[in-house]
Amino acid sequence: MSSAASHPRVVAVVGPTAAGKSDLGVALARALDGEVINADSMQLYRGMDIGTAKLTLAEREGVPHRLLDVWDVTEAASVAEYQRMARAEIDRLLADGRTPVLVGGSGLYVRAAVDALEFPGTDPRVRARLEAELEEHGSGVLHARLASVDPEAARAILPGNGRRIVRALEVVEITGRPFSASLPGHEAVYDTVQIGVDVARPVLDERIALRVDRMWEAGLVDEVRSLEAAGLREGRTASRALGYQQVLSFLAGECTEEEARAETVRATKRFARRQESWFRRDPRVHWLASADRPGGTRAEQALALVERAVTA
Repeated sequence: MSSAASHPRVVAVVGPTAAGKSDLGVALARALDGEVINADSMQLYRGMDIGTAKLTLAEREGVPHRLLDVWDVTEAASVAEYQRMARAEIDRLLADGRTPVLVGGSGLYVRAAVDALEFPGTDPRVRARLEAELEEHGSGVLHARLASVDPEAARAILPGNGRRIVRALEVVEITGRPFSASLPGHEAVYDTVQIGVDVARPVLDERIALRVDRMWEAGLVDEVRSLEAAGLREGRTASRALGYQQVLSFLAGECTEEEARAETVRATKRFARRQESWFRRDPRVHWLASADRPGGTRAEQALALVERAVTA
């Protein structure tokens, strides 16, 4: 067992989709006597396996994976609920002297798990009114309103992200404080080593296209059809997941299957760029440049970073 395993810290493996985070997480958990804690918001949903690239049991190599298949597809995602569950898993492992390995590309979920981040409450009536306005007027109008009451939040939230805009306006209304005041800072609540998995953009684009091809070959359309029968269309969060949203459009006759496939590739590439931008803004992330280099394999580089953090 490595010295890092006898001085457990939280290890977070972050970066864009299709970069290789999941395999690295398994390798680190095996080397550090740890378990993987999922930090991918869509892998929390039961039945969303192919389109979220969940590792199969064989690919997990005997390493326990926590916080997979937690929610039904009809449930709206809750970062506050995720924070509660993730910290319970982290605390359990640390108490046993083992290493929690947080793995995922959902930046806010990673921050919620390891950083000082509080979530204001909700008001169903305010939320319902704002969602009705979103439906009637579109996200652009609400984004302009947010810019007038909380410019910093408006800069951080894309104009097309209606769900986040509604949440920001709800927080402003019920607390009287800017939503930006609740955006994550860099104050950690755990001793965490954050490892970023970096892949050159042309290579990453190729990987994304190949991954989408494999998802289609593995039966993504049938998976979405099955989840549709289980209420996927009614799920405010799950229905918008990459791949699932596009296949739902195809099943509704709004586009051809090939158009849905091509749009999944395009949307995933855009999402990967946003993910990388999010994590690049955090100076605590140590980036691994490639899978193999003179300094060793990617897993060896990551383990060296963990060892240095332990002995520092």
